Amino acid sequence: MDSITQAALGAAVGEGILGRKIGYRGAILGAIIGTLPDLDVMMLPFLNELQKVSLHRGYSHSILFCFIGGFFITWGISKISWLQVIRFRRLFLFSFLTLITHVLLDSFTTYGTQLFLPFTDNRVSFDSIGIIDPVYTIPLLLGLGLSLFRYERQHPDRSVPNHFGLVISSLYLMFTLANKQHIQKVFYQNLEKQEITYYRMLTVPVAAANSIWYGVVADKTHLYLGKYSMWKDNEVEFESFPINDYLLNSLDSDLVDRLKWFAQDFYTVAEFEGKIRMYNMQCDMQGVRYFGEYKAPTAFYYEIDPNPDGQYSLTSGMHMANKK
Repeated sequence: MDSITQAALGAAVGEGILGRKIGYRGAILGAIIGTLPDLDVMMLPFLNELQKVSLHRGYSHSILFCFIGGFFITWGISKISWLQVIRFRRLFLFSFLTLITHVLLDSFTTYGTQLFLPFTDNRVSFDSIGIIDPVYTIPLLLGLGLSLFRYERQHPDRSVPNHFGLVISSLYLMFTLANKQHIQKVFYQNLEKQEITYYRMLTVPVAAANSIWYGVVADKTHLYLGKYSMWKDNEVEFESFPINDYLLNSLDSDLVDRLKWFAQDFYTVAEFEGKIRMYNMQCDMQGVRYFGEYKAPTAFYYEIDPNPDGQYSLTSGMHMANKK
């Protein structure tokens, strides 16, 4: 999720566990720790494009990191004088929950997280909520704000608004999972009506309130992309894109394997001016882009430029908004 949401979630956890002990400082500390897993992006300028694929939401978003990082964070903050009134065990619970809620929330988005590193790099991604969704974030902020600014530290009702905010946001998160099942049924019905055969499907929310979704289905040779709005309850019109897997056959096998892993096999490949473009539908869903005879399934792409010596250069690009 976006940084504001992760900071709000961390602050709400901090207020819930430490607020009655140390007041507003619990929320501030929670907000800081709640954003730490995303500091992996600070390494991106020092990595090439292929390394960037695996880094973000990698080790810093694993369950193991939450335990180990939680311990070292607890050891560090336990040295702070105004935190020494709190037992180490409670501080560890605070640190661990602040980290684990961050990585679990990210697993509900389309990008997913590598929760089980270093044992496996399989990404966990429920694909049920967008990267930014105010319907999830606003209850957190309102509940936290009421607890911080309406009640004194020792007031018996201080934690109530914050807890309500956490419960409402969590219930909304559960709703997104249930709503995803409904959305998939909508796509199933439209695919059956249009007699499109396929063997795998990806559905991704792209708007607040879980209201607008893209659906991608694949057979052995093509991807079919459609858009559905809950407000319009529209009939889904699918556009077809050849996967063109053969264009990857002559490329470096490690490169191809990693890019396919990142796309979780939802991708298309195109050739443009002697270069190979790969469109990843798992982490980018912005709608079809048209450029005369050239049609792309989304905006972001990786571009591979093979060299005569068998090497390659990998860059990324973004099509400007140019929809039909």
